[in-house]
Amino acid sequence: MIREETSKHKILTIPNILSFFRLCLIPVFAWLYCVEKNYIWTGIVLIISGVTDTADGLIARRFHMTSDLGKVLDPVADKLTQAAMLACLLTRFPLMVLPLGIMVVKEIFMGITGLLVIRKTGSVFGADWHGKVTTWLLYAMMVLHLFWYNIPAQVSQVLIGICVVMMLLSLVLYGSHHIRTLKKK
Repeated sequence: MIREETSKHKILTIPNILSFFRLCLIPVFAWLYCVEKNYIWTGIVLIISGVTDTADGLIARRFHMTSDLGKVLDPVADKLTQAAMLACLLTRFPLMVLPLGIMVVKEIFMGITGLLVIRKTGSVFGADWHGKVTTWLLYAMMVLHLFWYNIPAQVSQVLIGICVVMMLLSLVLYGSHHIRTLKKK
């Protein structure tokens, strides 16, 4: 218990460094996609970002390196990475506006209710299963759109639709959790 309590307030941990690294990859893949138009390398950088996202969570739990900063920095790195990549893909795939728009609405709602929960309870909640599934589906959909340059419109629409449905489900589940938590106290 002491180990977890002391690591809770640490800043310089391997998982936090990996989250910061993911933030640094955003301008790299945006430049590769928008300026260089090198979609393969953009996909490779995005995969590296996704792997470090998984690694930071596994390391944090396995080696008791979870921290309050990590609980905030990790999802911020995720959402900024996802939003930046969706914005890049929007230049070729207009339907990407749907997951991007839902993401913006979801994150504003979750940010406000999350801050209220923290203020009221003093607790910072980590990601639930549906948030992790949504993240992986988004990464898979984005990587497929990068590597499959001439992806058929129907396949693209189905992949985007699956992500949109999962994002909406996650919004409802997180939202109801936050609202229930706020009503308890």
